[in-house]
Amino acid sequence: MPDAYDHITLMCRLKATQARNKELESGERYIQLKELHQKEYRLYEHKIRKLESAIADAHKEAIRVRNYWFQVLEDMLLEFESMQKKAAQELQEMEKRVLLAEKQRDDALDKVKELRLLFYETAARLEEEQGKNLKLRAQINRDYENSSIPSSKTIKRKKITNSREKSGRKPGGQPGHKGHSRKKQEPTHPIILLPPPEEVSEDCAFKKTGKTIIKQLVSIRMMLDMTEYHADVYYNSKTGERVHAAFPDGVVDDVNYDGSIRAFLFLLNNDCCTSIDKSRKFLSDLTGGKLNISKGMVSKLSKEFALKTEPERRSAYADMLLSPVMHTDCTNARENGKSCYVYVCATPDGKALYFARRKKGHEGVKGTVAEDYQGILVHDHDITFYNYGEDHQECLAHVLRYLKSSIENEPDRTWNKKMHSLIQEMIHFRNKSQVPYTPETEKSSEFEKQYLKILETARKEYEDIPANTYYREGYNLFLRMEKYIRNHLLFLHDFRIPATNNEAERLLRNYKRKQAQAVTFRSFESIDYLCQCMSMLILMRLEEPENIFDRVSKIFG
Repeated sequence: MPDAYDHITLMCRLKATQARNKELESGERYIQLKELHQKEYRLYEHKIRKLESAIADAHKEAIRVRNYWFQVLEDMLLEFESMQKKAAQELQEMEKRVLLAEKQRDDALDKVKELRLLFYETAARLEEEQGKNLKLRAQINRDYENSSIPSSKTIKRKKITNSREKSGRKPGGQPGHKGHSRKKQEPTHPIILLPPPEEVSEDCAFKKTGKTIIKQLVSIRMMLDMTEYHADVYYNSKTGERVHAAFPDGVVDDVNYDGSIRAFLFLLNNDCCTSIDKSRKFLSDLTGGKLNISKGMVSKLSKEFALKTEPERRSAYADMLLSPVMHTDCTNARENGKSCYVYVCATPDGKALYFARRKKGHEGVKGTVAEDYQGILVHDHDITFYNYGEDHQECLAHVLRYLKSSIENEPDRTWNKKMHSLIQEMIHFRNKSQVPYTPETEKSSEFEKQYLKILETARKEYEDIPANTYYREGYNLFLRMEKYIRNHLLFLHDFRIPATNNEAERLLRNYKRKQAQAVTFRSFESIDYLCQCMSMLILMRLEEPENIFDRVSKIFG
C-alpha cells in the first residue's frame, strides 16, 4: 500500500510539473503572472499614493497641531510668565507684608513686653502698697487688746460692753438683801444728846421708848502741831565756854519737820504720783499757808527713805529666791530724754522689787532677783530671760493679743482663730481647776494634741500662701509658738504656775503712772531711788496695809 500511494502521488506531481513547464514554455504563464503583477502593482501603487496622501495630510495635520501647540505653549508660556511675574509681584508684596507684619509683630511684642513689665511693676507696686497699707493699718489699729500697748496709751477708747443679762431690776440695793452701810467711827468729842421736839414736850401722850437713833457726822481737819524747845545758854567766865542743854534727836535746825510731814509729802509725790509743786501747794493749802516746804527737801525724801529701808529690801530679796515661781518684766524709762529701763520681780505671795537699769539684756538682769533665781520664771517673750531660772512659762495674755492682731490683719487664715479659742479654753480650764490639781490628765494631753494640730495647720497655710513682707507678726508668732511649745503649755502641768504675767505688768503700771507724771527724770539716781521706794511700799502694804502712813512716818523719824 505505501508504494502504490507514492507512485500515484509522484505521477500527479509529474503531470502538474509538465503542465506548468508547458505553460512556461509557451509564455502564457508569464503573461498571467505579468498581468497579475501589474494588477497588484497598480493596487499597491494606489495604496502607496493613498498612504502618501494620508501621510501628507498627517504631516500637514502634525504641522498644524505642532503649530497649534507651539502657539498654545507660547500662550501658556506667556501666561505662565505673566502669572510668574504676577506671582513674583504678589510674592514681593507678600514679602513686604510679611516684613511689615513681622515688624508690627515685633513692635507688638515689644509693646506687650513693655506692658508686661509695666504690669509686673504695677503688680509689684500694688502688692508693696497693699503690704504697706496692711502694715499701716496694723499700726493704726494697735491697742491694748491686740498688742503690748497699755490701755492708758489708747487714743480711741472703746466702750466696754456689759455682757451681763438685764434683770429688769433697778440699780442699787435690792429688797431683802442686807445692805453695806458705812462703818461707824469712835467719837472724838462728847456725845450730843438732842432735845426732844416741842410737840413731845407739849403733849403728855408721848412716852419715851428704849430705842435711840444714833447718827454720826465725820469730818477731818489738818492741825499744825508744833513743839518749840528752849535751851538756856550758859557762859563760863573762866574758860569762855558756852553750853546749853542737848536738843532731842532730829531737832538740829531752827525749824525741823518730823516724820509725819515727810511721810505726807513722800507718799503724795511717790505713791500718789503728784508733782513736787502740787504736793507742796496741797500741804500749804491744808495749813493755811503756814507750811511752805522747799523743793529740795521734797526731792531728797526718796533718797532718804531708800537708804533707811535697805535691810528690809535685802531680806525680801533673799525670800524671793526661795519662791518656786516668780514673775519678771521690763519697761522703758526716761532720764534727761535718754532711754533707760525698769525691771520688776514679783512672787505669787505679793513680794515685789523694782530695779532701775541703764541698759537692757544681760546687763539689765544683772543685780536683779532673776540673775540668781533657780525656780520657774513667768515672763513675756524676752529671750534674755531664758538664760536664767530653771524653767519658763510665757505670758499667754501677750499671745492672745498677738493672735487677735493676726486675726485682724490676716483674715484669710484659720489657725490664728483656732489657736485663740484654744488658749482661752485652756486658761478657763486652768482657772476652774481646784487644788489639789492633778497635772497629767487626759484633758491636758488633749489640749497639747489640739495645740500641735493647729500649729501644723499654720505651717500648711504659710507654705501655700507665704506671709506678707510688711506684716510678718503672725508668721513670727507661729514660729515662736512652735519653737517654745513647752514654755507655752507648762502651766497645764504645774498648778503653781500662772498662765499670764499680769502680776508683773500690773506692778510696772505703778512706775508708768509716775513716769507719765514726771515725763522725764533729771538723773538716773532719781529713778533708782524711786524704784527702791516703790519696792518698800509694796512690802509694807503686804505686812500692814492699814498703817502705811504711820510706818513711813516712823522710818523718817
